[in-house]
Amino acid sequence: MEAILNREQIAELLEGIKSGRVSTDLQGDDSTASSVNFSPLNLFDMSDSADTQQRIPNLDIILDNFASRFGITLTNQLQKTVTVTRTEINSSSFQEYMMSQKDAGAFGVLGMAPLKSGALMVLDSGLCYSLIEIMLGASSEISPLLLDRKPTSIELNVLKSIMLTACGDIDKSLEQITEIESSIVKVESNSRLVSIAEPDAEILAGRFQLKVGSISGTFDLVFPVVTLDPLREQLRDLLTVKTVRQSGWHDLLIEEINKMSTTVVAQSGTITMPVRKVMKLKKGDVLSIDYDPNSPLKILVEDNLKFFAIPGTIKGKKAINLTGIYGQGE
Repeated sequence: MEAILNREQIAELLEGIKSGRVSTDLQGDDSTASSVNFSPLNLFDMSDSADTQQRIPNLDIILDNFASRFGITLTNQLQKTVTVTRTEINSSSFQEYMMSQKDAGAFGVLGMAPLKSGALMVLDSGLCYSLIEIMLGASSEISPLLLDRKPTSIELNVLKSIMLTACGDIDKSLEQITEIESSIVKVESNSRLVSIAEPDAEILAGRFQLKVGSISGTFDLVFPVVTLDPLREQLRDLLTVKTVRQSGWHDLLIEEINKMSTTVVAQSGTITMPVRKVMKLKKGDVLSIDYDPNSPLKILVEDNLKFFAIPGTIKGKKAINLTGIYGQGE
């Protein structure tokens, strides 16, 4: 397969041809013609992460919001200053991601009702043991623990409380988009016992750096694209003027409109006559109206026919009983 030139190399080649430095003569071998250096471009190795970011827009804003909330929550929970920073967002297949996490310490499978698919929280091994020590009362200035073993069931239960805290902050970060109730389905130390998507399913992994005192480590939030697809439109509208539909002005206008008064008329019949006859009307005149007493009254709201009703009385006062809605039958 012949090498493929990139845009800059093509431009340089065209410039060489135009200036005569590169010969276009296909007959023979012109040793005087200068060649253009190029490097091969493998189209099959090009990442589609940019395309994924377009399909799931503004995810970085949600993850940054989560990082800020999670840092504050952990600071209150551990009574130590904790900072959480998002460092990157990567795209790959679920199988590729899991194969790269053989040294991870703990995997938390998250349910994200009402979304059909869940998510994954992955803590690196060093961060797992450091958080366990701090939660059990150790100083945050200790040296990071590097143990050559997987966390025990008891240690996983301790880490579960950290993951439950993260679930609450995930929900709060997404509440401007939709209501989510995240939960911990299970916490595992063996990656082979974890599955939230098909092996070839596309995932987005947000990586975070957590620092407390002299201890630092990384953890990932992994979302199958199929989990985020139902939220794609809401994420796209996150920074647009469409979000004003939830603003205070919207609620204020609705409240004031509901307080407005309107005119409602129960109409038994109408008369059409020339102005000259109206000018001659006097006390005692009798006017005939086109009205059948057995027919329902017409109820007008701001001069527009809206309902039908029959007349009556309640406690000695005249009243009407609505019998139908205009356009839906009587």
